[in-house]
Amino acid sequence: MTEVTRLHTERLVLREWREEDREPFAALNDDPAVMEHFPLHLTREASDAMVDRITTFLAERGWGLWAVEVAETGSFIGFTGLSIPRFDAPFMPCVEVGWRLARSAWGHGYATEAARASVAHGFGPLALHEVVAMVVPANERSQGVMRKLGMTRDESADFDHPLVPEGSPVRRHRLYRLQREQWEPPASR
Repeated sequence: MTEVTRLHTERLVLREWREEDREPFAALNDDPAVMEHFPLHLTREASDAMVDRITTFLAERGWGLWAVEVAETGSFIGFTGLSIPRFDAPFMPCVEVGWRLARSAWGHGYATEAARASVAHGFGPLALHEVVAMVVPANERSQGVMRKLGMTRDESADFDHPLVPEGSPVRRHRLYRLQREQWEPPASR
């Protein structure tokens, strides 16, 4: 087991998961607006299994998909962080930046703020050369976050997600990339 790194931003704490995060996480995984661009809502059992996978990854590496809380209130609002995708694609191996926040946390810039901290950790202490992000074409909000991070779409790498059933309207994904040499750390913005 490795100690889990904590990241702090101006307004957020990216931290290890706690038992009390499971209930609000299950609620956001069952929110139709939050899950609009996913193949299905998660049951409580599936949501808890996802937390188990995330916490195992964090314990093994010390980084991953951190639980995100608002520093001022201590409120859990979802996750943001880095992961290694569990499927095969032509652009593998890679490290992906991702986020999923409760609807009440939308519109405050939290996804961008937390994702910037995650990417900075990836290019800093982890010495990654590239970070990618994957998104369905209709998910304009997430593509906006990707562009704010400085990511650019690699149209030649768009793909049908192998973990999404054929015929699903969310099977097609766009791939965004960010190279370390293109990265502008948060302090320089």
